[in-house]
Amino acid sequence: MSPTQELVIDKNKIPQFIKQTLSSYIVLGPVKNNNLVSFKQITNSKEITMDFTNSKVPPKSLYFPQTETLFRFTKDKDIEIETPKNDGKTLVFGIRPCDAKSLKLLDQVFSGEYEDSLFLSRRKNTTLVGLTCNSPSVNCFCTSVGGNPDDTTGLDVLLTDIGDKYFVELLTQKGKNLVESFNEFKPAKNEDKKKKTVISRKARESIQRIVKTEKIEQILNEIFENKYWGEISRKCLGCGICTFLCPTCHCFDIQDETAGKKGARIRIWDSCMYPEYSMQASGYNPRPAQMNRMRNRVYHKFNYFPKNQHVFGCVGCGRCIDECPVNVDIIEIINKAREVKNE
Repeated sequence: MSPTQELVIDKNKIPQFIKQTLSSYIVLGPVKNNNLVSFKQITNSKEITMDFTNSKVPPKSLYFPQTETLFRFTKDKDIEIETPKNDGKTLVFGIRPCDAKSLKLLDQVFSGEYEDSLFLSRRKNTTLVGLTCNSPSVNCFCTSVGGNPDDTTGLDVLLTDIGDKYFVELLTQKGKNLVESFNEFKPAKNEDKKKKTVISRKARESIQRIVKTEKIEQILNEIFENKYWGEISRKCLGCGICTFLCPTCHCFDIQDETAGKKGARIRIWDSCMYPEYSMQASGYNPRPAQMNRMRNRVYHKFNYFPKNQHVFGCVGCGRCIDECPVNVDIIEIINKAREVKNE
């Protein structure tokens, strides 16, 4: 595809665009219910809200559901296996850049030598329309981990609110195919581009919380056995909220459920913050204390994932900080780790 194409569309035309798209795509978008925003399938264009900071549950659940049937089976004379069918073309509308970037990280987890066909087939058949964060929340820190409020990583289209219009960046062929049949998209003018530039700059400058990530892998290597991990884990409840609401966490358990001759293999989210997660069949647990589990979570994001995938396993969305019931703050943990190393 040619370099990024820049268009604009009047805000009042978006419902009409979504309505047209419903005829050829399964549309998933942010829906507000009792002041809680979550990504759900859209049947009416009026359901979508564009007035939100982040959904509470990240859109990773669209590709990696909290509970998922991997296959069903029937055991009679022979065993018959029934696998889920692909749902077809899907459009995710209004995803934030940090969440889109998280899906790129999960692509690396669920591909490779052992591929997760369900996750990858959903990803392949999805077009992502992102929405720039004009007003990042107080605990957003995407700029510290290689992101930006208008980051285009993993997106096919990026929308930026510039007042009465959206500035539209077509980033891939998928994005171009999505909009080409809707004639309300117009070429962006210079004044539109200037507005977009100013808004994006102000959004980046509004992010006040910073994680000092320089040489953090090396620093963490040197303080693995430090008493610091025991100190910061004392108030942790081990509830797992930080992992369940993290857009990059991907721990899961698999269970077989049966009734008579029929059954199903089910995958469900799990959390490394739970003591039984690392329990081995022998009864040995390599992470017996909350300190071990807290440390593992931090190292996974800022040490193990960077070593293996060459990118931080965190996109800086701030959900784990916002929702922790005892105010565990990963920004403070990482920044303090640097001080501990120098003590």
